[in-house]
Amino acid sequence: MLKKLLFYTFYLSTFYGFSQDFYLEATVVDEQNQPVAFSNVVLYFAENSNYLDGTTTNETGEFQFKNLKPNTYTLVISYLGFEEFSTTIQLVGTKNLGIITLKEKTETLNGITVIAKRPTVSRMVDRLVFNVENSTLSNNNVLDVLKHTPGVLVHDGKITVKQATPVVYINDRKVYLSANEVQQLLEGTSASNIKSIEVITNPPAKYEAEGGAVLNIVTSKNIIAGYNGSIFGTYKQGSEYPKYSLGTSHFFKTKKLNTYLNYNVSPRKDFRHNNELINFSENNQTISSWETDYKRTRETSNHTINANIDYELDANNSIGFSTSMLISPREHTKTFVNSSTKVFSPNKTLDSIFNTNNGLVDETFNFAFTLDYVHKFKKEGEQLFVSAHHTNYDFSSFQDVKTGYFYPTDAMAFRNNNFQTFSNQIIQLYTGQVDYELPLANTARFEAGLKVSKINSDSKLRQYQIENDIATQDFRNSDTFIYDEFNYAVYASYAKDWDAWSLKLGLRNEFTDITGNSLATNTINKKNYGKLFPSLYVLNKLNEHNEFYFSYNKRIYRPRYNELNPFKYFLNDNAYIVGDPNLKPQLDDVFTLGYTFNTDYTFELYYRNENNPTLEILFQDNENTILKYINTNIDKSISYGLDFTTYTKIANRWHLYMLSSIFYYENKFTALESNNVLANTNKWSLYGNIINYFSFLKDESLNLDITYLYISPLIDGPTQVSSRHGLDINLKKTFWDNKASLSVGYYDIFNTQNFTQTTKYLNQDVFSKSYMENRLFTLGFNYKFGNSSLKNNQKEIDLEERNRLNTKSN
Repeated sequence: MLKKLLFYTFYLSTFYGFSQDFYLEATVVDEQNQPVAFSNVVLYFAENSNYLDGTTTNETGEFQFKNLKPNTYTLVISYLGFEEFSTTIQLVGTKNLGIITLKEKTETLNGITVIAKRPTVSRMVDRLVFNVENSTLSNNNVLDVLKHTPGVLVHDGKITVKQATPVVYINDRKVYLSANEVQQLLEGTSASNIKSIEVITNPPAKYEAEGGAVLNIVTSKNIIAGYNGSIFGTYKQGSEYPKYSLGTSHFFKTKKLNTYLNYNVSPRKDFRHNNELINFSENNQTISSWETDYKRTRETSNHTINANIDYELDANNSIGFSTSMLISPREHTKTFVNSSTKVFSPNKTLDSIFNTNNGLVDETFNFAFTLDYVHKFKKEGEQLFVSAHHTNYDFSSFQDVKTGYFYPTDAMAFRNNNFQTFSNQIIQLYTGQVDYELPLANTARFEAGLKVSKINSDSKLRQYQIENDIATQDFRNSDTFIYDEFNYAVYASYAKDWDAWSLKLGLRNEFTDITGNSLATNTINKKNYGKLFPSLYVLNKLNEHNEFYFSYNKRIYRPRYNELNPFKYFLNDNAYIVGDPNLKPQLDDVFTLGYTFNTDYTFELYYRNENNPTLEILFQDNENTILKYINTNIDKSISYGLDFTTYTKIANRWHLYMLSSIFYYENKFTALESNNVLANTNKWSLYGNIINYFSFLKDESLNLDITYLYISPLIDGPTQVSSRHGLDINLKKTFWDNKASLSVGYYDIFNTQNFTQTTKYLNQDVFSKSYMENRLFTLGFNYKFGNSSLKNNQKEIDLEERNRLNTKSN
């Protein structure tokens, strides 16, 4: 045995003696042993201080230099808010420096010690990173954090980035739910386990071609063995109802086993009050006007469960199982809409009144399961990732609508109408995915992968007319819609860095085969299409403080399943929602040109061309006085604008972030209720967001955020939305060595985020005003127990099709 050991030692020594190529690596942490991600690492020749190479640490604080020759080097590590680290290294072989700890920079001012805090917002080359761990929002849920994330707009049930709907990822794993369910999931997920949120406006080929920008929610990671748990909760008081959220998280790690479990329940009621005015016309003359007063109360109690288990088979192989569940039981998922409509004649005389009571009970079971396998090859950074996924989605809804029609002077209705609707949608989703990553030399990287998915959706709608308490099925408004889809995707990307230039190229190819079958009309729609999705990113560093970058992406928005459903889902006697099985996918071309100077100031020009955008447009049928919410492809949309962002230090305890965006948006669409005339809407708009971050006390355990948001009037399809603005304040205090925290906040202090919507063109004339519970008092708490330095391994599902699942909401 000793002879073999001596032989191998001599052999390896001889090999390294001839190759003379070594690598240098280390892990950078702060004084709390937390990774310092994206710190600057520079290597110089010690004898003349000439620059050799530079890099940044990754999200776990690690860095590595490869292909080094024996020599004496100077290593310098720097990050804003920390003292610069410098050391001299005599390199005679491959060397791991282990853990390097950066010390927080301190200054003495009038006898007071001030600790410089890591910035809450940082700007990277291709993304903006919002560090939630350092914010006062970490006691809230993730949706609340998104509302304060720079560049992200959350309003009226929508999440947008640069006027487009983003795709939500968690730890680079896509969350595939309907827009409504994504918000439910994020609202039920505590931000206490969130490290940062990345806003990626032009995603590379690694990400799915579906959607616009990417919101990547990065969670903390396990770093040592042990057990860690937490309990958390929030209370919000609106103008009408309180809202609650309670949950617990548990993490357990051994040498090979890594587990995570999170449960959250969020019982709440939400109130909305709308006023609506519709002018029905004929030959450019108003023939009738309707004024409606809506009051809606929605009760929900969503239960979310997230769990995963990772097991390391050996140093190069690991398996993982994860699940994500959303349960909305019918006992606590109810909506009540009471409306009263006054009908006026052309001379503004009150003709009649009809009052509608709409009761809705929903139930949702959404179970997702994923099995992962990861193989790491001998070459550093080379790995193979295999994933299999299944989603089982079951949604059902029961609606009871009662309408009474009255003459102005009568207390008794001259006519009553009552109908009931039962709808159900079951979706089975299966996906398999393989990804491969290969580093090339020390400044290049190759990635490739493929994905196959199968979706089956079975939707039923049964409508019944109720007369004398007897239900009779209305077969004209009843149907079963069966939808099948196969999707095949393959991608490859290449990245290379030089001294002053960086390049990343990507190409994704997707083929889709779909079949839709309406049993009531015996109509079968079949279609298939293949699309290429190129991506390009180029960066030029002019010098240490100035750089230019350019990017191009082609993206796709596939119609959601409910948008393809041809059912007429009646909201009341005079309004319904209908889909179109012939909807085309939307294809976007996005161009971005950016310039950053002095590191902190970025200007960005962008242009987006949308082909066949899918919108739900409100059309009024003037002849039959009916409102139709129609999912349709509009002809074209374009938008372009200029964004400016900066994050700057005003004082030792005060940082300021500012984002301003001036943009132009234009839509061309077919006016379906106006002889199919091609109509046009366009507008210049302004978006502004200013966030002030303050820290107090010597240990900076007290933090204050003040946020102001302004949005000028903008357009959404044929509709113009009025301006809105709001001021938010959040205060957070940590206790007991950061094991506990308490936060207090006040959102929309002056109640100025309500808005109006105006649709007025040709023979269409609709105006509405919304009043919601935007002004909220919030109170949050979090308590951690167990090993407080343990972090979680939370991850989410990577399935493109899950965000196309649908639940109806009124």
